[in-house]
Amino acid sequence: MGLGAATERTTIMGLMHLLLRRVVPGIVVATALAIGWICNHPVPLGRFFATLVPLMKGILPPQIVGHGKMKGTPPVPDDLLPQPRPENELFLELPGGDLFPQSGLGMCCRPTAYDDVLVYRTVLWYLLQGGRHIDGAHMYLNHGAIGKAIKEAVRRGVDRKEVFLTTKIAPSHFGYDLTVKTVESFLPELSVEYIDLVLMHAPSFPAIISTPCRRAGKDAAQCREETWRALSDLREKGVIRNAGVSNFAVKHLMELKALELAPIANNQIEFNPFVSESINETFDYCQKHNVAITAYFPLGGEIANKGKALKNEILGKLADKYGASVSQVMLRWAIQRGCAVIPGTGNPKHQKENLEVYKFALDEEDMKTINDLKHTVVEEGFMQGVDYSKAE
Repeated sequence: MGLGAATERTTIMGLMHLLLRRVVPGIVVATALAIGWICNHPVPLGRFFATLVPLMKGILPPQIVGHGKMKGTPPVPDDLLPQPRPENELFLELPGGDLFPQSGLGMCCRPTAYDDVLVYRTVLWYLLQGGRHIDGAHMYLNHGAIGKAIKEAVRRGVDRKEVFLTTKIAPSHFGYDLTVKTVESFLPELSVEYIDLVLMHAPSFPAIISTPCRRAGKDAAQCREETWRALSDLREKGVIRNAGVSNFAVKHLMELKALELAPIANNQIEFNPFVSESINETFDYCQKHNVAITAYFPLGGEIANKGKALKNEILGKLADKYGASVSQVMLRWAIQRGCAVIPGTGNPKHQKENLEVYKFALDEEDMKTINDLKHTVVEEGFMQGVDYSKAE
């Protein structure tokens, strides 16, 4: 073996030694600490997403560096007072008689939704510009900022009775006693005396994720049943006004309906022209059984889909026809299909544009044209989201 080869081998062995003795253990320790930090939170999956979503955008998470350091939603002027609600505003009537505004604001799944300062500004801008439907969740970890914004909006003249506030309880907190305790804790977190709508966030978590209800020896269906009984009782007590679900397929809805407890007021699902057949089946079931639909991802789905939808030639031509944006056309389509929509944005200009979907209506032929976009899913390369019909 030559001197050069021996030197090369020595160098490689040295690097391997460094890797095995220093780098790998460091990675293992860092990973263990990260997992421990996440799991130590009362809502571990919430902390996971509150960390992951900003990192995916190259932004340091507020959960780590603190709130108020992220760029985004501008401050709300101190002298800004409530503007009129949108003309020709549309509502869905829930089983208990409450009116559910069809244009809402989603408080999830973007970096600014996890920064308390920007959440406060986002909700306050929205309420002062005439919006009244806010969609949150326990797992988004932003109840406090949402509640603070509602309180400030009320101080400036918004009627709390006009604000329709939705939140959700995660499967990690399913079970009768834990549901009651958790939902009652939402009231001080949100600084409200009642909550307009509480949803079960999903039918279940994957079996690999341990929950108190599962550890008690109950299966997913039993955990759902206990939670639905708890929500029904909370509705009777006036803690919540309506109970509903999110991401539930037909089989899960039938299961709750058979209990003959509180009516299922709402099912929040991904809904846009490009969703899968199983989601369309869920939509049809809800329409038939008087379950209001809230459409999340109404602009086409996750980031890749949204980009494709906004560049769709057919939607572009319709936008030109109505003097609207593609986003407004898609929101209006969902509203005319009978959904409430909750696009998420902290941009006051975009919030105002989203509230202007009541200014025009799509004719029957154009509604059919958009309905038929589902036949282009494969050729356009759209991803169709999670099939919750396969959830336990």
